[in-house]
Amino acid sequence: MGGLSPIYRHADLYDAVYEGRGRSYEADSRILARHVRERRPGASALLDVACGTGRNLYYFATEFAHVEGVDLAEDMLRAARRRLPGVPLHRADMRDFRLGRRFDAVTCLFSSIGYTEDVGQMEAALRCFGRHLRSGGVLAVEPWYFPETALSGHVTADLVTAGERRISRISHVAVEGRLHRMTVHYLVGEPESGVRHLTDLHLLSLFTRREYEAAFAEAGVTTVDLVDTGPGRPGLFIGVKA
Repeated sequence: MGGLSPIYRHADLYDAVYEGRGRSYEADSRILARHVRERRPGASALLDVACGTGRNLYYFATEFAHVEGVDLAEDMLRAARRRLPGVPLHRADMRDFRLGRRFDAVTCLFSSIGYTEDVGQMEAALRCFGRHLRSGGVLAVEPWYFPETALSGHVTADLVTAGERRISRISHVAVEGRLHRMTVHYLVGEPESGVRHLTDLHLLSLFTRREYEAAFAEAGVTTVDLVDTGPGRPGLFIGVKA
């Protein structure tokens, strides 16, 4: 995987933007917990890969007796540790980590799987997730868009108020072969320090539905469904380990 995008070294800004944009971590987490229990009643242990600042994991901790998180960005993990004292959080690459235990459910949300650079890396990540699942465990992966659904030449803009800060976020996406190039500009205005500018670049792979499903199968995860998660979102793959 390539270097981390700058926003992942600014956890406070990341949280402020997504909170201001109305992301419902609680609702998403409750719905996902319900999907897990429909497929594995009595599930008690969950691992969230690419857990970020722990917003989803915070609610998973109220649904499952034991939760853990994995992320590559140290600044995001610092924020998650403040939010989730006592929860095991590990700094690791999603393509290859070993925690020494298995879980009833493994999740990878926010389209983080799109940061794997090719099909081989995506398959390696799913194999790693599968190794951490108990037999009959549930794997839930939020993909990035498919090649046929990825927008190109599309601009979005948001203005967020976070206390005394004002944050403007403008993004542009373009399809470049099997990549989605997302350039994001942030203007952050604060009373004491004035206005600063941050430029963010995300390169996300455009895998096909068939490639995702083949990777699930290679990881030993079968009966995979693609669940609709609402307009403007790419859905959620959910499967059960054979």
